[in-house]
Amino acid sequence: MAIGDIIVGIDIGTSKVSTVVGEVNNFNQIEILCSTSKECKGMQKTKIVSEDSIAEAIRITIKQAEEETNLKINSAYVTIPGKYITIVQNSVTRDAKDKYAGISVKDVGNSIMQVKDIDVPDGKTIIDIVPDKFRLEDGKVVLDPVGHLVSHFTLEAQIILGDKEYIRQLTSIFKKAEIEIDGIVPTCLAERNLVLDNNELNDNIMLLDIGAGNTDIGVFEGNSFIYANTIPLGGDNITKDIELVLDISEEEADKLKKQYGLAMRSFIDNDNAIILNTYKGEKKNQSIKSSELIEIIEARIEEIFSLVNKDITTNGIKSRVNNVVLTGQGITNINKSDVAGKIILNIPVKFATGRLISTVRPAYRTAFALIRYIAGRPFAKTVSSSIDTKSEENGFRKVIDRIKEFFYS
Repeated sequence: MAIGDIIVGIDIGTSKVSTVVGEVNNFNQIEILCSTSKECKGMQKTKIVSEDSIAEAIRITIKQAEEETNLKINSAYVTIPGKYITIVQNSVTRDAKDKYAGISVKDVGNSIMQVKDIDVPDGKTIIDIVPDKFRLEDGKVVLDPVGHLVSHFTLEAQIILGDKEYIRQLTSIFKKAEIEIDGIVPTCLAERNLVLDNNELNDNIMLLDIGAGNTDIGVFEGNSFIYANTIPLGGDNITKDIELVLDISEEEADKLKKQYGLAMRSFIDNDNAIILNTYKGEKKNQSIKSSELIEIIEARIEEIFSLVNKDITTNGIKSRVNNVVLTGQGITNINKSDVAGKIILNIPVKFATGRLISTVRPAYRTAFALIRYIAGRPFAKTVSSSIDTKSEENGFRKVIDRIKEFFYS
């Protein structure tokens, strides 16, 4: 990244669209210029159900950002749920052009462009290349090989493939919003460096982002991104359960969830009576015990973790996970969710404690994590969003071309 680069990140969630604009300051840190969001129900159960409503939400957040920053925003990076990506591990060995001068930036760039030469399945397209590690000819592993005096080196990387149809939908949405796509990044990959602490970055970690309607799964072995998926359940499902079972309004259900949020009945201190103010039945002043409310919450939390457990077990991933880290607005306000997760998964579970996570409002964490990820990309050719130019180039082809630029020189 370069000082002065301005990066725009957009996160399309199941309850809202969030946009964050950040600038690389003189200390090579991201300074947030503005954060905006707009409620949106255009994505449900991991599927885009209304391109128009998402496009309109993007337009609104971009307009608000432009007014706040006095900038003209023409492009942005965007997240993609784990369900729509496939991770391919690949490696390539290259000779240094001049072993007496050391490995050059160009040598590294050539290795990164070569490592993406894989057979791409039908219906998929490359959206990202993640350099994992460089192995020098003496076996030493480094993150940056530039300058090392060796005759050859091996790059190990992850090639991220995106579902072509989902990307076409994104392309259509952004075209309607009159914004170009700079690059497409898996949600958990973007969040990793924000929500994990230093020890977790070197561990075998499953990151669970439990949002309003989806639970995104990302599994990492140190720097290696090995698995991603999405479970179509989240915090809104808990609210809906409370609403339906207790026969009250959605607003009161959400309020009760936040007020009494507890994932396990065994941790109840006082089983107090709760008056239901919006009860739709004939009985006035209907009341329940807090244990009845928590039983509803517990059932859905158990289902979410059970589905995650089934997914990682079926895909042969569970044995590779040492610890689980929870994040996301759908879970962080429900106490003892980590304990419930540990019991069901039989893996240590904790809430995210990354150093920077508390500095960003929860509604904007994923979008902020996205621009931090982009800003920190090693060997990137360019990362700045387009702020003061316009382009009339078309849709899907333009997206793929920009993603290729977004790779590496």
